[in-house]
Amino acid sequence: MNFRFASFAGALTLAVLSFTASAMAGETVNFAWSPNPQTPQVDVAIAKGYFKDAGIDVNIVSFPSGREGFEALIGGQVDFAFMAEFPAVTGALTGQKFGVVADLARYTGSRIIASSKYSELKSPADLKGLKIGTTLGTNVDYYLSEVLKDAGVSAEVINASPVDLVPSLVKGDIQAAVFFPTFYGQAKKALGDDYRELRAPGYQVHYIVAASQNAIDSKPEMVKAFLGALAKADADVKADPKGAMEAVAANMKGAMTVDGLQAMWKDVDLGMTLDNDLLSLLVSEGNWIVSKGVIKAKAPAPETMRPYLVDAPLKAVSPAAVKLP
Repeated sequence: MNFRFASFAGALTLAVLSFTASAMAGETVNFAWSPNPQTPQVDVAIAKGYFKDAGIDVNIVSFPSGREGFEALIGGQVDFAFMAEFPAVTGALTGQKFGVVADLARYTGSRIIASSKYSELKSPADLKGLKIGTTLGTNVDYYLSEVLKDAGVSAEVINASPVDLVPSLVKGDIQAAVFFPTFYGQAKKALGDDYRELRAPGYQVHYIVAASQNAIDSKPEMVKAFLGALAKADADVKADPKGAMEAVAANMKGAMTVDGLQAMWKDVDLGMTLDNDLLSLLVSEGNWIVSKGVIKAKAPAPETMRPYLVDAPLKAVSPAAVKLP
């Protein structure tokens, strides 16, 4: 695990929490989030009552995907939404009103999976000419495109829903696949001794929190209180990783064990931040989306994407966490 924290952030967060708690007076905040392995700050903040300490009553609203949670945010149904960064890029390209207020974790273990019946998959060059399944128009499609481009090879990319990729790989309809991380374990089990993986660098999934424009404009103290609670939990995750794993495992109700989290977190960079790595990725993905014709829009640049990273609330509770131009 790789953690990024400021030593004085906890003290500053406590001050912010104590200042805002009385003003918030138990205001209800709707948060689109579902228990998952990559955002332990939320689990810890819930378990330790940090949101209540901050004077807010968080109502968790679950959606099947981050994209649907983001749509609820844009539609005014929730105040905050957790998701991977990709929906935020599409939202920015289509001129939606929202702001990314925190980046909670980065997944560094993205990989391409193949069957040894077709490839030993020792390098990106081995992808040449393969039938590779992925879900088009998503961040895994972007990842595959970047790997192929960097390797200077071409492949036959086949669109499939996430749930169909593993069966297609087992049956031989495709020879390799790029899944969402939640399907890695299923693929390894299904392929058995034929399982091969390639961890090509170049892309990290960023797990972010976005706020509605209404929350940003009309409820700035609530936004700071919400992020202050997460910042306090962020420090706890660093100080007690095992305790954080136990909080996550409890919320996931058996879907992920502490041992499983310990293995997964080797590929997760935990720590709340807003930095130039995220900005650069949003711009790169935006340009890729436009080049593919997925959305008809002007190709973004750092200066056009930067306003969607609303850093003032996080800077107020944890200044060292913000490293943006």
